[in-house]
Amino acid sequence: MGRGLLSLVLAAVTGAALLTAPAAAAPPGPTDVYRPVRGPSAPAEYRYLQKTLPGESIPRHAHDLAAAEAAELPAVGGRWKGVGPTNIGGRIVSLALDPNRADTLYAAAASGGLWRSTDAGETFQSVWPDSWTQAMGAVATSPDGTLYVGTGEPNPGGGSITYEGTGLYRSKDGGRTWTPIGLRDSGAISAITIDPANPRRIYVAAAGSLYNGGGDRGVYRSEDGGATWEQILAGANEFTGATEIVVDGDRLYAVLWDKRRRPDLRTYGGEGSGVFRSTDGGETWQRLGGGLPDRGPDVGRIGLAVAGDRLYAIANKSNGSFEGFYASADGGDNWTRTPDNQALADSQSSFGWWFGKVWIDPRDTEHVHVAGVALLTTKDGGAGWTADDTSMHVDHHAMVWDPRRPGRVYLGNDGGVYRSDSGGDGGWVKSRHQPYTQLYSAAISPQDVTRISGGSQDNGSLRSWGGEKFNEYLGGDGEENLINPTDVNNVFACYQYGNCFRSSDGGDSLTYFADRTTYQRRNWFTPVVFDPRDPKVLYYGSEVVNRSTDGGETWQPISPDLSGGPGSDPLYANYGTITSIAPADDGRTLYAGTDDGRVWVTKNLGATWTKLAEGRPWVTRVVVDPKNPNRVWTTHSGYRSGSPLPHVYGSTDGGRHWRNLSGNLPAAPVNDLVVARGGVLYIATDQGVFTRGTAGGRWLRLGRGMPQVPVDDIEYDAGHRRLVAATFGRGFYELTTP
Repeated sequence: MGRGLLSLVLAAVTGAALLTAPAAAAPPGPTDVYRPVRGPSAPAEYRYLQKTLPGESIPRHAHDLAAAEAAELPAVGGRWKGVGPTNIGGRIVSLALDPNRADTLYAAAASGGLWRSTDAGETFQSVWPDSWTQAMGAVATSPDGTLYVGTGEPNPGGGSITYEGTGLYRSKDGGRTWTPIGLRDSGAISAITIDPANPRRIYVAAAGSLYNGGGDRGVYRSEDGGATWEQILAGANEFTGATEIVVDGDRLYAVLWDKRRRPDLRTYGGEGSGVFRSTDGGETWQRLGGGLPDRGPDVGRIGLAVAGDRLYAIANKSNGSFEGFYASADGGDNWTRTPDNQALADSQSSFGWWFGKVWIDPRDTEHVHVAGVALLTTKDGGAGWTADDTSMHVDHHAMVWDPRRPGRVYLGNDGGVYRSDSGGDGGWVKSRHQPYTQLYSAAISPQDVTRISGGSQDNGSLRSWGGEKFNEYLGGDGEENLINPTDVNNVFACYQYGNCFRSSDGGDSLTYFADRTTYQRRNWFTPVVFDPRDPKVLYYGSEVVNRSTDGGETWQPISPDLSGGPGSDPLYANYGTITSIAPADDGRTLYAGTDDGRVWVTKNLGATWTKLAEGRPWVTRVVVDPKNPNRVWTTHSGYRSGSPLPHVYGSTDGGRHWRNLSGNLPAAPVNDLVVARGGVLYIATDQGVFTRGTAGGRWLRLGRGMPQVPVDDIEYDAGHRRLVAATFGRGFYELTTP
């Protein structure tokens, strides 16, 4: 499947990765493309609703507090081994060059930690503790080589914003050891700037929590290398944070931005948004006007770049649409709105809050790059623009020029790190080793242990076969992947909202089948499962259960709407869907769970359905014992603020009675459960993988060596005693089980 299908399937999927299988194998484009929410807001809304209780927000430090609880539990089992992908990459939010070592580059991955390259971006190795949060926001190096990192992604999309940061950190030895240096309540750090005249003077732009007001937000300054901090610019309200801080001689420039995610509303702009300047070292500030958008509720995220008296700013509206591109030749006193340009406006799509970055060529202030879906470039100060969305991955967030090598520039986007030796005007080369892919799912085969596939955030559905390394065989945001347990060439792959394909040749050619299912709503991650008795029988969940008996060619609905109906949130119109389906081995019994906390069973293949539970948090998985159709488990998502609702339930009587099995688990979402040999349970959580025996007892951490990264999916191969985990930020991990 090649770019021909990409243009048909994903024409509106800004941020989708390219399809890389041979164009000659491309099937006709699907006629049915269900896309109720588009762009990076889609995975963000999905993950936000999944990780919260209805009507509640995510408690402050929820992920970090649960991680501390997980760290207290004893670990059992062997050592996890990373098994790729290393060649795909993932979202890079910040880049920094080492001032003392040539060709040494640091890259901050959205939920994958900090990485260093010593070969000009060819390969990367981790320089961040595996046991600390992997959520990154900014990285910077001082003139003396000290390394600073701010945690928590400031871009409110893409799924990883539910994992807030834990403040600032410093390393004086290139990342071998780290020291926390404050601003723990910052939620997310957008930028770190070191005064070139004084490496002990550090400025930080703290975006703040997206979900909770107050905390450490705005612009901060340290005069002692990070030992103490002083807020020098506060926002207009408790949800105003900072996204940029620039030092230019005796002037400081900052960008502030109002952003907030309520349980029922997303607001990405407001009165506090704007560009600010100080001419006295940060003691006093003025909001710049002179042609920039006036203060008001419709001012969204602004990107700023400064080179002496020459300044550029890209402004977006609070709804995410493009507002204008501005230039100043007098240090920001006066601004001119550059001529309208459709390519520039289109680059921001409807989610300009995903970007907000402008970069000036240090050798030519007329040569400017702007982050967007495509990379936009002007060579005449904004009079004309060209767009590049073909020579590298799309959705751009970071750029840095190498002063040692004129013309060399590094770029970070949703596909990883790229290098150009042509000033960013083409010639992009992708890093060949960058193991920080955000995965939603995993699929494995008992017939061939080398075969792993899975869906990834903004990098499609990936497979370990069909090329020298992992390769993408379906674009978009990769979701459910399946490999037929009796035929490795019969595979299934989906992109967002249940747009699913089947293949009989390992994914080289794909046939769309979602248009043959019955649906009104489909979840961002739509479940597709094999029947354990016969893999030609499959189940597919929309708001109803669909069944196929011919390998996915035709489908019939076998249930009514099992949800409580569509939700009230206008930003997420596809709420009220099935999230998990669990067919039993008796050929008659089938369980299903929904995003609004309902659990159902049919014991006659859908002729009648019985509601077993309702009012629970989002059902992430329903699992039935392969040997006993009456033994069933459900797992549930959501960070709770003091709520006693369990994350794991179990029943031995087909769901008539349930027992809370959460026990000593961290107070965090449980994403998956599998039943292994001897009835041992393994569960995947936002804080790693845990295990316990069926006889009860306490949960224990499973294995050693896995970073503190969310695990969205686990797959078990009993014959090879093998467990594979799909992590949201560090790729696939594998463990040999007892």
